[in-house]
Amino acid sequence: MLKRYILIVFCVGMCFSCASKKEILYLQDVDARVNDEIKYTNAKIQPNDVLRIDVSALIPESARPYNKVVNNSGGGNSIQLMQLQGYLVSEDLTINFPVLGRLSVEEKTTQEFALYLRKLLEEGGHLKQPSVDVRLINAKVTVLGEVNQPGTYNFTEQNITLLQAIGYAGDLTINGQREDIIVMRDEEGIRQITHIDLTTSDWLDSPYNFIKPNDVIVVNPNNPKVKSAGFVGNVGTLISVVSILFSTIVLITR
Repeated sequence: MLKRYILIVFCVGMCFSCASKKEILYLQDVDARVNDEIKYTNAKIQPNDVLRIDVSALIPESARPYNKVVNNSGGGNSIQLMQLQGYLVSEDLTINFPVLGRLSVEEKTTQEFALYLRKLLEEGGHLKQPSVDVRLINAKVTVLGEVNQPGTYNFTEQNITLLQAIGYAGDLTINGQREDIIVMRDEEGIRQITHIDLTTSDWLDSPYNFIKPNDVIVVNPNNPKVKSAGFVGNVGTLISVVSILFSTIVLITR
């Protein structure tokens, strides 16, 4: 009888604390995707983006009126300085650019807007052989839930992957639900929500392989974590509970 009680207690503890290998390992079929072509995607410019725009020309002095000049005598870090030098995109997807006035960035990536601005400057007779570089300087992604360091992270790269974004947050905890990662994305004023299974590699060919600025990634707890919520929070608590149950069983069965 005592052995039966001990076995029951052991099984209950295992049910609350165990997750299978299939629930933990990433990209379990990734070997089938060796040498796949990578499809880069560049995000469209969104409201509240801050753009840094550098204009140069054949005669350098002629480009000065088309560049912002910020006095950094008060100090400040490089990111703050770049944002002061940047152009804030309004809700109607326009920026106020020197000399040219209001310009629309609607339905354009940073590369597309750079080509558009270069064309305006050259064909409008403003500059000879102008060169335009446009960069998004406040790109960020938010990672929440069962990760080691949840928070909002800035990035300066043109493209980062979903796995890189999760890496910024210190990877999933052992309690993270790898089969159901939620990605929330706003595009053209419409909220999109998708579910990613990190244990497979199917999503590598989806639009969600690369993160877009302002994406939100949510990692929910896995089944063992949910089952243990409010019952046992960690291994130490589990051992204490099992010890109490075992002592009670010994006293009852004497």
